[in-house]
Amino acid sequence: MAWSGICSRWCRNWWRNWAECVNFPSELFPGSWYAVALLPWLAMFGWAVRRAPWKRLGESSQLHVWLAMIVTLMLLWSMKAGVQPGLDFHLVGATVMTLAFGPQLAIVGLSVVLAAATFNGAAGWSAYALNALVMIVVPVLTSHAILRFSERRLPNHLFVYLFVAAFLGASAVVMTMGMTSIAVMLAAGVYPAEYLFSQYLPYMLLLCFSEGWLSGMAMTLMVIYKPEWVATFDDSRYLLNK
Repeated sequence: MAWSGICSRWCRNWWRNWAECVNFPSELFPGSWYAVALLPWLAMFGWAVRRAPWKRLGESSQLHVWLAMIVTLMLLWSMKAGVQPGLDFHLVGATVMTLAFGPQLAIVGLSVVLAAATFNGAAGWSAYALNALVMIVVPVLTSHAILRFSERRLPNHLFVYLFVAAFLGASAVVMTMGMTSIAVMLAAGVYPAEYLFSQYLPYMLLLCFSEGWLSGMAMTLMVIYKPEWVATFDDSRYLLNK
C-alpha cells in the first residue's frame, strides 16, 4: 500500500508538471490574442490533416514509431525549468519529428502532445491555438525550411544531412521559437524587453545546444540502424557513390 501511494503521488506530480510545460497560460494574454491566433492555427492544422501521408501510418511499424515519438516527447516536455509564467524551458523534439515523418504528421503528432497537456487544465483551451502556433507550427516549418535549404543549396552528403538538417536545424528551431515567444510577449506587453532579454534569452541560447545535440544523436542512430523510420532520408541521395 505504501509503494502504491508513492507511485500514485509521483504519477500525479509528473502529469501536473508535464502539463505545466505549456508556454503561455490562459491568463497571460488578453483574450483577443487567443482569438486572433485561432484562425491561422485552424488553417495550418487543416492543411496538415489534409496533406499528411496517412498511408505511411497504415504500416504497423511506422504507426508504432509515430506513437512512440509522441510519448517520448511527453517525457521530454516534462523535463522543464522556468522563471515566470510563459517563460518555461524544455526540449522540443520538433526537428526529429519533422525529419522522420514530414511536416504534416509532425504538426498532427505535436498537436496531440499539446492537446493532452491542455486537457489536463494547465493552460486552458483558450490558449491552445497561440501555444500551438509558437510551439508547433513555427518549429516544424523552421525545421522543414532548413531541410529544404540543405537539399537545394548544399552537397548531397550524409554529414550535411546530420549536421545541418538535424543538429543545426534543431538548434535554430529553439532559437526561432524563443525569439517568436519574445516578440509575442513584447507585442502584448506581458513582460518588459529588458527582463526578457536578460532573464529569458540567455537560457534559450543554452537550450539550443542541448536540443541540437540530442536531435543530431537521435537522427544519427535512426539513419544508421533504422533508415526506414526517416521519411526525409534517401540512401541514393546521401550515400550512393559517396
